[in-house]
Order: sequence, then C-alpha cells, then structure tokens
Amino acid sequence: MPKPTVTVHVNRHSPERLEPAVGTFETAESFTLLLEGHDSPAHVHCRLGGSLDRVASLSGSNYYVEPDAQTPVAIDVNAEAIEEPVRGTLEVLTGYGAESVSIEITVEPAPPSVEVDESLSKPNQSPSEPSPPPLLERLEGVSGGQPSTIAVLALGLVAIAIATMAATIVGGPIATAGLTVVVLGFVAALGLLFR
Repeated sequence: MPKPTVTVHVNRHSPERLEPAVGTFETAESFTLLLEGHDSPAHVHCRLGGSLDRVASLSGSNYYVEPDAQTPVAIDVNAEAIEEPVRGTLEVLTGYGAESVSIEITVEPAPPSVEVDESLSKPNQSPSEPSPPPLLERLEGVSGGQPSTIAVLALGLVAIAIATMAATIVGGPIATAGLTVVVLGFVAALGLLFR
C-alpha cells in the first residue's frame, strides 16, 4: 500500500513561492512530503515543529527542487509509541527563510497490532469443557447400554423413513395421516423408553 502524501508546490507562477495542497494532515503511519517543482529551481528547507519531532523524523532537511520535477521527502512516524494524539507542524521554507508555509500535522496513535498464530485455526475448547460423547455413548448412558434400546431406536428411525417415503410417493391425506401415526408412535415409545 503506498504511503500517504502531502504535496507542496514550489515556485508555481513566481519565484520563492510555496503553496501547500492541504493545511492540515492526520496520520498514524509514515508519509511522504512531495515537493512539486514548477517554474524555477529552488533550495527548500524542511523541519518539524511543536511536539512532532517526538514521534516523527525527516530523512534530511535541505533539498534542491528541479523545475517540473518531484522531490519526495520521507517522514518516518512512530505512532506505536504514543497513546494520545501528537500535534505539531511541518514547516517548509525557501529563499533563505523569506517564504515559508506550515502544515498542521496530527499523529494519531497506531491501532493495536493483532498477532495471528496457528492456534486460531484450531477450535477453542477449554480443558474444563470436555467434548460431548458420541450419540451411541449417550444412548448407552441413558438406557444402561442395553442393545434392545438401541435396536428400538434404530427400528423407529427406519419406520419414520419408510413412512416419509410412502407419504411422498403416494401423497394425499391418508398417507400424511399414516406418517403422523408412525411419528407419534415413535415419540411415545421414546417417552416410555427414557423415563
């Protein structure tokens, strides 16, 4: 992702003239000051004012700007080191200080970093919460593990499946009534079995 950019036009329409594209700028990351040269060459001096030098630094302070050329100035920002916004100015001067502009800069605290590791790909299960036992083990626990109980459950499910297919194929109110009787019978058997 490209760095944010603040542009200042140098010597546009007259010598020793500076025109910032913006008057204020907010960031939580490093950015680039782009000195946009126009009609004539210029020596430009840059500096950080206010509290900005606590969290930001320039790659250099003096630059030669060619006409019709762009001179990038890297401004490194350390927003991880702050908890509150830091405000200051980025000052750009030319003509030995005869012309200057100040851009109000606010450095916002960086969002907290999130560390992603391999444990996120695994299900989160605490040791105090054992995994539920399989269905067969639960049925054995409820009915004392009797094979006849398991057979009744399996037979009931098969009966419901057959009744559902028959109701679907035959259709009509009589087939639907038959399916209802089978389901109610299965539910009643479950009630008697697990009470």
